[in-house]
This record gives sequence, structure tokens and C-alpha cells, in this order.
Amino acid sequence: MAPGWWWSATDGRLVRYGSGVMRTQVMLLDHDPEVVAVACRPVEFVWREPDGSCLEHAPHLMARLDDGSGLLVDCAGQEEVSRRLAHRAEVVAAAVASVGWRYRIARPPDPVLAANLSWLAGYRHPRYRGGALAGRVAEAFQRSRPLIEGVRGLGDPVEVLPVVFHALWNGALSAPLDAPLHERVTVTAARTVGRRQA
Repeated sequence: MAPGWWWSATDGRLVRYGSGVMRTQVMLLDHDPEVVAVACRPVEFVWREPDGSCLEHAPHLMARLDDGSGLLVDCAGQEEVSRRLAHRAEVVAAAVASVGWRYRIARPPDPVLAANLSWLAGYRHPRYRGGALAGRVAEAFQRSRPLIEGVRGLGDPVEVLPVVFHALWNGALSAPLDAPLHERVTVTAARTVGRRQA
């Protein structure tokens, strides 16, 4: 996948990504309810090694969290991390821990989770919120039930499904995303109102 831009539902801004691996991690951060902002390479670390050489590293992503702290993320395209990245990760993790932030190397997510979130992300824009229908959607799923039953009880699936998918993206509804989404998946209304549901 070529470099591009991701429209973030979290803060309504475009976030640059340099690869498909990075795009997937931007999507995961955009879906995370603790994240309030996402940026691409906003900071670079420069330090001197014991042998006198100078090293630098710019983590791929930064997320501002709802508690005010930061999370720096490097995106690994595979489970195995190179020695080069592992060394830089140690230095960056120590530096950010000293100011109360976190650092992680994000490995590829489960393919089913990634596919489900990619589908739901297509409905992340507020235009799919559904106005008055959104409240009815939440009511329809107060009791856990198969997706299609709740949708058909609300009206035309062509009109209702985008609102349901938006609610699944923003956390107003929940479903197990570690298994393939399908019409019989069990959907439930969230017990608490999240920040993205307002």
C-alpha cells in the first residue's frame, strides 16, 4: 500500500501514514477510546552512544491519551523486531517513561480484528451517526441480539446498517471483533456513554 492520509474520527484531522502497516496502526489508534489525538512522526530523538556515535530515531506515530499522557508507537511489519529497532526502542522507552509517557512496538494485529475494524472504519464519519435513528439503534440493542434481528426491527437495512456500523465503530454498540462480523453476530448496546458517542 502506498503512503497516504487517514481521516481520523478521533479528532477530525488527517493523519499521514507511510505504509499499509502504519495505516493499520493509525486505524487501531483511531478506534481506541483512550486516544484523543493521533499524529505521524511528531518527535525525533537524538542521542550519543557510549562509543561516541550519534543516533536518531523518530517513532512512527504518537497518540495523545485522554489522561493527558502520550504514547509513541513504532509499527513493525512482522512479529520479529530487528536488532536495530530493538536498541532504539530501549532508548526511546526509557526517555518517554521519564516524563510519564509510554512507548510500544506495535506488531501486526490479528487479521480478523484488522478486517473487522477496516470494515467498520468505512462508517466512522459523523455522516453515518443517524440522527434520531441513533437513539433507536441503541434501544434496539439494549438486550443482546443478533445484528440482523435488531436491524430489521428498526426498518430498511440499507438505511439502518450504516448507523449500526457507525455505532460499532464509536463504541455505542459492541460486538466481538475477534471473530468475523456477519449478520448473526451478537450486538449489545454499550453500558456507558463514551466520548465518541456524543
